Amino acid sequence: MTPASPFGLLALPRHLALMLGLAIFSGIIVRIMIAIGVPDRPDARKAHTETTPKSGGVGIVAAFLLGVLLLYRYGQVSRLAEGYFIGVIAAAVLMAAISLLDDLLDISFMIKLATQLIAAGVAVASGLWVHRLALPYYGTVNIGWQGIPLTIFFLLFITNAMNFIDGLNGLAAGVTLIACLFLAGIAGLYGGFFVYTAALLLAGGVLGFLPFNFPRGKIFMGDVGSQFCGFMLALFGVAAARFEGAPLSFLLVPFLLSGVLYDVSFTLLRRLLAGENIARAHHGHLYQVARRAGMNASAVALLHWAFAAIGGLTALVFLLAAPVWRLPVASFPLLLQLIWTLYVVERARAAKISNWSSG
Repeated sequence: MTPASPFGLLALPRHLALMLGLAIFSGIIVRIMIAIGVPDRPDARKAHTETTPKSGGVGIVAAFLLGVLLLYRYGQVSRLAEGYFIGVIAAAVLMAAISLLDDLLDISFMIKLATQLIAAGVAVASGLWVHRLALPYYGTVNIGWQGIPLTIFFLLFITNAMNFIDGLNGLAAGVTLIACLFLAGIAGLYGGFFVYTAALLLAGGVLGFLPFNFPRGKIFMGDVGSQFCGFMLALFGVAAARFEGAPLSFLLVPFLLSGVLYDVSFTLLRRLLAGENIARAHHGHLYQVARRAGMNASAVALLHWAFAAIGGLTALVFLLAAPVWRLPVASFPLLLQLIWTLYVVERARAAKISNWSSG
């Protein structure tokens, strides 16, 4: 499919101005959250050593919801159909409320998962679920009602993956920002009106938060930030696959979050094979082990930013490549993650870290 952007270059400054305006609004809310000071106290599985305010993600949520309400009211070109748009707003509000409650009350994982399932159900009930998948060599496959559980799993897995990866200053926020910018760029090139605009709105919220979190963490995004960002990125992927014209667009978000999804999948599989309780808090993600083995925390975060950027470039090449080359192109992020895994294993061995899950 040949890229054909529906957005003229003259419109781009207005879109960027909106993103920057939301970034300023987000920054103001983040400053207020620093003053309120919902505490995140250090413990054995956390990287910080001093009590630090959290729930800075409220700024991200507030900026995005403001932007999406403006889009709903005025963005005729970028709107989804009424029912779908209401579904996006309702699911976003519900996910934000659930994750903020988790920050304040530290609810159990099973209760959190159940409430996330409700938010995902709201999105699916509004029609935001994948009906067809376009696969290399096979072409487009109509999966019918099986798309419903697939969509729910996709939403929940990415939501929690972003939550699990939010353990170092700037890591989750930087990955989200880069993913949003690439997603907006790709959606713009291929005529994805809604995904283009919504990704820029989320990018604006994250851009306003990031200076308060990296390189020094004046505030953490908390679950309200990490879960919300993961959920919205996953929802953008579903919207792209459901409503937009880009081929294999359902794979765009997995490409962009390849570093995050690999780390969480690898860690989950490793813990299952070791017979560990996967619901118990731990310190065994690859990025955590790398930091414990002596790697600079900012360097680990920047490396994950690079993974997101490489994932975005891979997605672009993938969309432009001939079908015969798409599978090899798609394999490149996995190869990169395998190299990273070997590096972390060697660093852990040199640092005499035998139990990855302990702090």
